[in-house]
Amino acid sequence: MNSILENLEKIPNYPVLFSSLILVGAFLLAWLIEFVLWRFLAAAARKTQNVLDDKIIACLRRPIFYSIVFYGTSWAVEPLELHVDAIFALYGVLKTATVIIWTSVAFKIGGLALESLSHAAQQDSLLQKSTLPLFTMLLRATTFGIAVYFLFLAWDINVTAWLASAGIIGLAVGFAAQDTLANLFAGIFIIADAPYRLGDYIVLEDGIRGRVTQIGFRSTRLLTLDDIEVTIPNSVIGGAKITNEVGGPDVRHRISVAVDAAYGSDVDLVRSVLLGCVDDIAGISESPLPITRFLAFGASGLSFVLMVWIEDASKRDVILDILHERVYKAFNAAGLEIPYSKHDLYIKEMPASFMAQGEGASASLRMQAKPST
Repeated sequence: MNSILENLEKIPNYPVLFSSLILVGAFLLAWLIEFVLWRFLAAAARKTQNVLDDKIIACLRRPIFYSIVFYGTSWAVEPLELHVDAIFALYGVLKTATVIIWTSVAFKIGGLALESLSHAAQQDSLLQKSTLPLFTMLLRATTFGIAVYFLFLAWDINVTAWLASAGIIGLAVGFAAQDTLANLFAGIFIIADAPYRLGDYIVLEDGIRGRVTQIGFRSTRLLTLDDIEVTIPNSVIGGAKITNEVGGPDVRHRISVAVDAAYGSDVDLVRSVLLGCVDDIAGISESPLPITRFLAFGASGLSFVLMVWIEDASKRDVILDILHERVYKAFNAAGLEIPYSKHDLYIKEMPASFMAQGEGASASLRMQAKPST
């Protein structure tokens, strides 16, 4: 027993052997911790209904192993008494590898956590499926900034000087990319505020109407009924008045058909004819029921409007086409006139004395105009 202890005490006198034993011990310790985590923690996580903890443990398994091995490697180098520059380079490489590994893990775990929270979020919560890209971008930017900071520390780089330089560069980039930054911030506000979502039909101030196909940080894309994709910068759409046809608590959308009936028409007959035009049209909702309104006494006739609710905003123009055709044919069949703007010109007959005075004035003008001889 004493001989074994004496031999163990002599091991530090052999740097290569001592370093090798430290490195082997680091591998054994890393394997043991990995085994314990995978055996007990993973087994406990599988008993829960949430799968998030299983994914987190799976992400931590290998990084913990590598971190212990890297730390053991840095400890094993010390007995070798290498040159200072060599030790500094080796430590820098090990620290850099550790930072890269844990940055990747932070990306994965943060993304999994945000995705899980977005699925469980309430309707009025800030973190939702539509705002998930925003929070993912912020998480990655923050994690990347922290990783860069630790990389600077790993290589003994003066962080203060770099921060000052980054501030100056940031100001220059900010002035040079004002439009890009305006689109970026507008895109962030659009995603956070959610005035419209993917699949919604919106109408812009200039009359462009289409289905939202993509909401990015720079622009929003609409697909019109002509199958034309329109790309609108977020800075423009963020300051414009937008009509969301499927917004609100219900996805149904009300459309209306305005028509005039000639003066003297039977109002009850007009209402009956308009409501009869709605029968058997696919896409019109049964509730609320179609209604008619007598709006005003127009310049040429009685102004009516037929209002119906449709289930799908994409069928708006098709249903309007069917309704306009049916209303026109139904009015003709019922003998109802659709008036148009017309004006009658009446010429009043003038007295004979006024006409004679007019002829006398004309003759006098002719005499005055005749040249003298």
